[in-house]
Amino acid sequence: MNELVEKILSGDIRTVAKVIRDIDDGVGDIRTILKDLYPYTGRAYVIGITGSPGVGKSTLVDKMISHLRDMRKTVGVLAVDPTSPFSGGAILGDRVRMQKHSLDEGVFIRSLATRGHFGGLTQSTRSAIDVLDAMGKDYILVETVGVGQDEVDVMKIVHTTIVVVIPGMGDDIQAIKAGILEVGDIFVVNKADREGADKTVQELQMMLEMNEDKFEKGLWKPPILKVEALFDKGVKELLDEVNRHAQYLKEHWEGLTLRRQKKKVKEELKEMVKGRLIETVFQELIRSGDFERSVEEIVEGKVDPYTASERLVLPRLRLNSQGNMSVN
Repeated sequence: MNELVEKILSGDIRTVAKVIRDIDDGVGDIRTILKDLYPYTGRAYVIGITGSPGVGKSTLVDKMISHLRDMRKTVGVLAVDPTSPFSGGAILGDRVRMQKHSLDEGVFIRSLATRGHFGGLTQSTRSAIDVLDAMGKDYILVETVGVGQDEVDVMKIVHTTIVVVIPGMGDDIQAIKAGILEVGDIFVVNKADREGADKTVQELQMMLEMNEDKFEKGLWKPPILKVEALFDKGVKELLDEVNRHAQYLKEHWEGLTLRRQKKKVKEELKEMVKGRLIETVFQELIRSGDFERSVEEIVEGKVDPYTASERLVLPRLRLNSQGNMSVN
C-alpha cells in the first residue's frame, strides 16, 4: 500500500493536510492516491452548510463541532470559498472563529479555494471529502459561501444540506425561490433574536407550502429552525433534525452510503468525466501552442472568439461510422 495512503488511514494530520493541499492545487499525480483511498470511503456522514455571506455560517459550524465532540464524534471541516481564489475571502474569518478546536485531535479544519480548477467546487471538494472520510472522521461539515451555483453544487456531494438565512434579508429571501428551496433539507433562521425573525420563518413556510404536493407524496419536508448560534441556542435541536433526516434517508433511500446512491454516483462520474475531458483537451491546446496563437489572432482582430473556439475544438473531435463523437 502507498505510504501516504497508510498515513491517511491512520489519521496522520500532516499527511492529510498535504494531500488536500495537492487536491486544491491540482497536482497531477494526486489521482493515484485518491484511487487507493476510494475503497475506504463511504463511512462518514456529510453535512453541507450554505448561505449568503454574513449569515453566521462559521459561528454555526463552530457550535456544531462542539456539540458533536460532546457526543464523542470526530469531525472534519472543509471551508470552501470558490469566489476568492487570491485573498481567501471569508476563510481567514472561518479559521479565527474555529481556532479553539485547532488543538483538538478529533477535529480537522481545512480551507479550500477551487481557484478555477476543472470540476470546480464539486470535484475538488468531493475529493477532499474522500480524504477526510478515509481518515476516519464520523462527520464532515462542508461550508460554502452561498453565491449562485455553489449552493446547488454542495447538495450533490452531501447527505444533508442546511441553508442559513437571517432576518432582514429582504429580496434575498425571494431569491431562494430560484433554486435553493429545492436544495435545502433544513432551513435555519440564524440570529433569531433580531427583529423580523418570525416574518422570515413565515416567508420560508409560505415558499415550502408552494411545494406541498411534493411533500404529500412522502418526500422529506424541510423543517425551519430559529437559531442563535452565537449564544448556542437551537444548535442541539438542529443536530437532532440532522439525525432525523439521516433516519429518513436510511428508511426511504439507498441508505446512508453516498456511494450506493445511483443519483449521487451518476453525478460524481459525470463531473469527473467532464473535468478529465476538459483538462486533457486544454492541456493539448496549450502544449501545441494553438491556444496562444488563437489569443493573438483575436487580439489583432483577425478572428472572432466563436470561430477560434470551433477551430480549436472541432478538429480534435471525429465522428465514427455510427455518427458518434470521439476525441482524437
